[in-house]
Amino acid sequence: MEYRRFGTTGMKVSELCLGTMMFAKKAGWRNYTKGPADAKKVFKTALDLGINFFDTADIYSHGSCEEITGKILNSMANRDEIVVATKVHGPMGPGPNMRGLSRKHILSGIDASLKRLGMEYVDLYIIHRWDHETTREEVMEALHDVVKSGKARYIGASSMFAWELAKAQEAAHVNNWTKFVSMQNHYNLIYREEEREMIPLCINDGLAITPWSPLARGFLAGNRYKKGGGPTQRAKNDTLSDNFYYSKTDFEVLEVLETISNQINRKPVEIALAWLCSKPAITSPIIGPSTSSQLKQLVKSLSLKLTRKHIERLEKPYQPKHIAGHSSNTQQANEMARLALEKKKPKIN
Repeated sequence: MEYRRFGTTGMKVSELCLGTMMFAKKAGWRNYTKGPADAKKVFKTALDLGINFFDTADIYSHGSCEEITGKILNSMANRDEIVVATKVHGPMGPGPNMRGLSRKHILSGIDASLKRLGMEYVDLYIIHRWDHETTREEVMEALHDVVKSGKARYIGASSMFAWELAKAQEAAHVNNWTKFVSMQNHYNLIYREEEREMIPLCINDGLAITPWSPLARGFLAGNRYKKGGGPTQRAKNDTLSDNFYYSKTDFEVLEVLETISNQINRKPVEIALAWLCSKPAITSPIIGPSTSSQLKQLVKSLSLKLTRKHIERLEKPYQPKHIAGHSSNTQQANEMARLALEKKKPKIN
């Protein structure tokens, strides 16, 4: 396992990040999570393999994932040697102030996450999505205060439009607040829309890139049917996959992937992950294995160097897609644009 500089920071992370969404105190969240016994095996394997980067979120199993992640890491690892990330934004209760990126929710959210993790700080505090109802100044100042309080070392962003990230960074720069150091975006062999604007922006500004769903939620393992669903428990219950993937082109890419897999005697997931790691500025993809054997298989991808011909074959079938993984408040944006135009109209006496 090699370690990479995290964007322009001095922090170093492993080439792969262990995403912990698959685990909870009790198995069953989203019908495919695993319990503590399975989690311990995977975490131990990850640490033994040299993985030092772990990603969770408050919303995963409604806080239960943070609890099990913290309990296991606190018992197995030296806190100063590992990098722990968690997220804020998703609904943590029925009330209107239990979600989003208001100052109120961010400051309450970090305290609740640290309590569940059993830690004094997280290394990376990530906004899970952008909040179109809260001003960027309120969001960035609250995150700055989280860092200055010592409760987070750095802040990161997740799926959003490139212009939204740029404007948030501008607000932080103008006010001398803490800026985002990373982008956790939706990026894999069958969803490459991030190549248009977000990834070039991150490269230009020196942000670490830590893609989520690098294997398209299992699609690139070949365990999805063209009619929908698949043989695994996750494939049968993962509604997000149903919305994101399953196009004709997706299966064309998968066919090429499986053909190359047979030709070079490497698993499709190894090739898909090797393709992702070969792309510019990718720091540490977030993988989500549920077993130690799956994790070991994914780590094998780090030794695979694809040829230019292989990469061209894998990329050739791709067709542009609708945005998947985040959205904009179009109605709100249109209303803001209308009001701006109204202000520019000359007054008629």
